[in-house]
Amino acid sequence: MHERQMTTAASRREFLAKAGLGCGALALTDLLHSEGIVGAEQSNPLAERQPHFKPRAKAVIWLFQPGSPSQVDTFDYKPELIKRSGTQLAGADPKTGFFTTSGKCLKSPFKWKRHGQSGAYVTEILPNIARHADDISFVYSCYSRSNNHTPAMLELNGGMIRQGFPSMGSWLSYGLGSSNSNLPAFVVMHGTKPRGADPIWSAGFLPSVYQATSLDSRGARPIDNLELPGEISKAQQRSLLDELNAANRKHAEKRPFDRDLNARLESFELAYRMQAAAPEAFDVSNEPKQIQEMYGLNRKESKDYGRQCLLARRLVERGVRFVQIFAACPNTPGGAVSDVPWDGHNDINGNHRACAATVDQPTGALLTDLKQRGLLDETIVIFGGEFGRTSDSQGANGRDHNPNAFTTWFAGGGFKGGAQYGATDEFGYKSVEKRVNAHDIHATILHQLGLDHTKLTYRFNGRDFRLTDVHGRVVNEIICLLYTSPSPRDRG
Repeated sequence: MHERQMTTAASRREFLAKAGLGCGALALTDLLHSEGIVGAEQSNPLAERQPHFKPRAKAVIWLFQPGSPSQVDTFDYKPELIKRSGTQLAGADPKTGFFTTSGKCLKSPFKWKRHGQSGAYVTEILPNIARHADDISFVYSCYSRSNNHTPAMLELNGGMIRQGFPSMGSWLSYGLGSSNSNLPAFVVMHGTKPRGADPIWSAGFLPSVYQATSLDSRGARPIDNLELPGEISKAQQRSLLDELNAANRKHAEKRPFDRDLNARLESFELAYRMQAAAPEAFDVSNEPKQIQEMYGLNRKESKDYGRQCLLARRLVERGVRFVQIFAACPNTPGGAVSDVPWDGHNDINGNHRACAATVDQPTGALLTDLKQRGLLDETIVIFGGEFGRTSDSQGANGRDHNPNAFTTWFAGGGFKGGAQYGATDEFGYKSVEKRVNAHDIHATILHQLGLDHTKLTYRFNGRDFRLTDVHGRVVNEIICLLYTSPSPRDRG
């Protein structure tokens, strides 16, 4: 074939290929527009989106307790442990824990009491949470797949025990967008970062615009590099940003499916808008003194966690969709360390008393405050760790990791007040009745926010992924199916 013929043929093939791609892209774009997918993302990937159905809740506050509170020392009362303390635990498996356990029953060192009309048991170390027993749905039958902190935290947050998958907050930002254009849709607050750190709340393979804004709220400036440089005026900054956006958007028009590019564009704009909104939102000094003290800001043990809980309320008031707090306790005795404060391997009594002194008052205050402001009905509050702890002892007075049983509770957002769902065996060692895993938790939360967990998908590497993978069921027994006032005292 002559050179000219070869060039012509190559040009023809190139034209047909480009033409075909163009037609395909146009068709796909039209389809995505008709489904309401592309239009919002191209202008603003965080634009508020319609849910699949009418939601019961608008926001989530997840009070995550790294290290894992012991279910049999907090909410899951087991009198059999008292009767048989010091005897061999039937069915104990040394492979359950992270370390080899003794196999001997260890009674709880704490006093138990029933609370509210529901009669839910709560130990003496959590009196402020106990006052809200009739606002809470207790799920006693949770279980996880790993007895190691980091994989278990990854599972509870993103559904998988390995890194690289989006967390729930990122999925919600992707599925629903943001209801506040001046603040992030997804905020993570911590002191010491929990074991596993940033990958726990990662956006994974989702576009980076859905990544959490992570901050340490203990400092005067919880968000770094937000202040306007002194040598530039607000008008100059706006002009520079407009020029940058114009150039980037011209570039993006030729790449309509480059989500990361659109994410970068929106991140610039969000950072600009946050310069005014964020300082006001994070300034708790304007709160009345009695509110600050109600959250425990006047106590050494609870001031940091209390500030985080108060900030969580302020953020959801301003339209932040998902707020996650990873508890960090100033005092972690009993074998624990700062990134897993509830990890009471050596002394469950000393460890849990110290951790409870940190989180109990602020958690109770958050529930009270949300309820008084009329926000609890539309805000889901979640409390729990990555797994439970063994019913037999580690050493003399500690408890090892236990992925087979733990308690997670939910309040507000259409969850039934006073519900008690599922059960563990007589020792609290294994979940045996109506078992609930991370996929079920995620499916239920998404449902309350108006999302069908089977339809919230993202195509990556040739596969449609979802938060619940190929699993998950909505735990209907703990939610109000009708749009009426919650009916407490339901037992699943």
